[in-house]
Amino acid sequence: MKSLTRRREFVAGMRMGVGPGAAAFVLALSFGAEATARGWGFGLPVLFSMFAFSGSAQFTLLTTLAGGSAVAAVISAVLINARYLVMSVALNNSLEGGRISRAIQAQALCDASFVVAHRNNGGYDVVRLIGASVPQWLLWSSGTAVGALTSPSLDLMHQLGLDVAFPAFFLILALDELRRSKRALTAALLGATIAAGLLFVTTPSYALLGAIAAALLGVLPQKEGDLA
Repeated sequence: MKSLTRRREFVAGMRMGVGPGAAAFVLALSFGAEATARGWGFGLPVLFSMFAFSGSAQFTLLTTLAGGSAVAAVISAVLINARYLVMSVALNNSLEGGRISRAIQAQALCDASFVVAHRNNGGYDVVRLIGASVPQWLLWSSGTAVGALTSPSLDLMHQLGLDVAFPAFFLILALDELRRSKRALTAALLGATIAAGLLFVTTPSYALLGAIAAALLGVLPQKEGDLA
């Protein structure tokens, strides 16, 4: 019975991971094309996508390396992925097995899967998380390969509206979370207010960074009835 439940959760996770995976495929096209244009060849960007599986870190490393500083590139990539430390702490109590098993399970952690696996009780369904990461990893890796081979024009992707596919899917995930959690809704509204205010005095990048302060609501004690 338990194995049947796990199988269903894995399949459910895969089904929910296809949407973000399709968006990741589009973004990976850009990464593969850009990496090839910068002289990375074909194999290196594909292997990088297979092992790193992090669009934000990969693009950061790619663009920072263009400035000629490998140290700065690595530091930037590590810092932008620091959010996974917080996400790992939240996921920790939901992992099963010994240290090695838990470490392997945690490798499936990515932004969209983290949202998909969230339960209303505050925990996470690790089987669903892994299931959701499978199609995303496959589509991210294959998208990089296709992009490296075909080098699609960024102007063409913009004209087709493909450059907004990834943000659109994350918006869908966010809306689902906002519907289920009053705390998430409060954090989103506060973050939007902070960002809007900062846009009058600073650049969008710093405004977005300041909006992250709203996430501190997550460290407050959980009240019964906070989750819808």
